[in-house]
Amino acid sequence: MSSHDIVEVREPPESNHDNSLWHNPLFPIYSSLKERTKYIKKNVSISELSGSLGDLGTLLPILVSLSINGQISLTSSLIFGGLWNIISGLMFRIPMCVQPMKAIAAVALSAHLTIGEVMSAGIGVGAMIFILGITRTIRLVGKWTPISIIRGIQLGAGITLIIKSADLVRQRGSWGGSSWQWSDNYEWAILAFIFVFIFYSSRRIPTALILFIFGLIVAIIKVSVSNDKSKLPSISFNYPDVIVIPTLEEFKNGFLTASLGQLPLTALNSVIALAALAEDLFPKWTHVVTVEKISVSIGFMNIIGCFFGSIPYCHGSGGLAAELSAAARNFSNTDNDGSKKEVNDTKKKDDETKNGTKKEDDETKNDTKKEDDETKKRDDEIKKRDFTLMIITAGLLVGFQNDAIGYIGGMLVSFLFFIASFVNRKYYQSPTTHTIV
Repeated sequence: MSSHDIVEVREPPESNHDNSLWHNPLFPIYSSLKERTKYIKKNVSISELSGSLGDLGTLLPILVSLSINGQISLTSSLIFGGLWNIISGLMFRIPMCVQPMKAIAAVALSAHLTIGEVMSAGIGVGAMIFILGITRTIRLVGKWTPISIIRGIQLGAGITLIIKSADLVRQRGSWGGSSWQWSDNYEWAILAFIFVFIFYSSRRIPTALILFIFGLIVAIIKVSVSNDKSKLPSISFNYPDVIVIPTLEEFKNGFLTASLGQLPLTALNSVIALAALAEDLFPKWTHVVTVEKISVSIGFMNIIGCFFGSIPYCHGSGGLAAELSAAARNFSNTDNDGSKKEVNDTKKKDDETKNGTKKEDDETKNDTKKEDDETKKRDDEIKKRDFTLMIITAGLLVGFQNDAIGYIGGMLVSFLFFIASFVNRKYYQSPTTHTIV
């Protein structure tokens, strides 16, 4: 049995199942717990534990940065994050990841949003995804949003986080002198940078987790040797004691600044792409991991958690692939095998075409070559427009520090490209134009 097989639990006959459910309403949860217990006993290993930490590289930096700035409640984020992971595992019966909404986090850090505005952004996205899920209109967002805009939002969020991290290093770091600190300097930043990229391609070394643990050790040492013992943290039972009720102004600013850009990203990556990946990796649970159920799950996570100051959470296909590194490699290998087959089929067709064209006259050869040149030119034009659209979306997001401006600007440029392509086809009959939508 591989490390990611799901243990099948034989349920009693249909009549007994109904009888058990009637006498015990928690029977489905009990059955799932029993199933998970068997799975853990048979498959627990170091690789399994390492795989469960695969998504921490995204969670930890964002969680720590927002909590330091007072934009989220760290206690609520940790408690609700653990709770959502447990509930998602029981409900979907696969390693369903729970990760922060990166576009909201990036804008919150760069635009210095308040905790009320961050919570408003999470509640807004959660509510809209919930409505789109229960009405089964979630696929419309993916259908009408060009993939280049989604990539642009992701690129913009990544650049924004890089800028924010560089600012933190520049503000706190030093190269020596009287202001040099052994626990916070440029030397540590360079060593961490080198460490991450040396093991960048390694799936067995969780670089983010190692750096987090190292930083935690440095922080404990720094606080322990401090003369001010009042800074020492006390061990106690904590619970979500922050109740966040956003004002109308905070909701408007949070929604318009961060929610609109996060919405298509969540709809495509956290719902549609995740359901497709789960169907490929876990075909047995296709009836459980549906687009509608994932949407409802994301909605509940944010509608409930954000009122207690928790960071806006979502699911994601990248997180699932990170937690299932072995399964993801198998999935990629399947794609590679398919690609090799397509290449072989293409070569075979090319050979057949060459054999056939030998019997044709020179005029047919020229026509075929002309069609190939036109196809290549059209493909180059599509790639050029896709790249332009991605850069414009990312540039507007980073420049204005606003997801909504990046998303709306990208959609406007896409619409203008569509109009230009339509006009060229109608009046000029240009064979090289093509819409990117």
